[in-house]
Amino acid sequence: MASKIETYIINTVKEKRKEKGLSQIALSQKLGLSDSFISHVESQTRRAKYNLNHLNELAIILECSPKDFWPKNPL
Repeated sequence: MASKIETYIINTVKEKRKEKGLSQIALSQKLGLSDSFISHVESQTRRAKYNLNHLNELAIILECSPKDFWPKNPL
């Protein structure tokens, strides 16, 4: 089960992915990972998570700062 901070980051990346019109598969491919990686991260039942390297690459792809994925205050 994802922690509060993991859930927050996953949901924030998901929102930004949708704003850019990217499918889960398209974003997985841009990261150079398996087609199912993003769907596994966004799934409540899977244990896949983003790591710091993923967040940096996601920021490049989604044209934002890695800081944009984090909440202003601790959860």
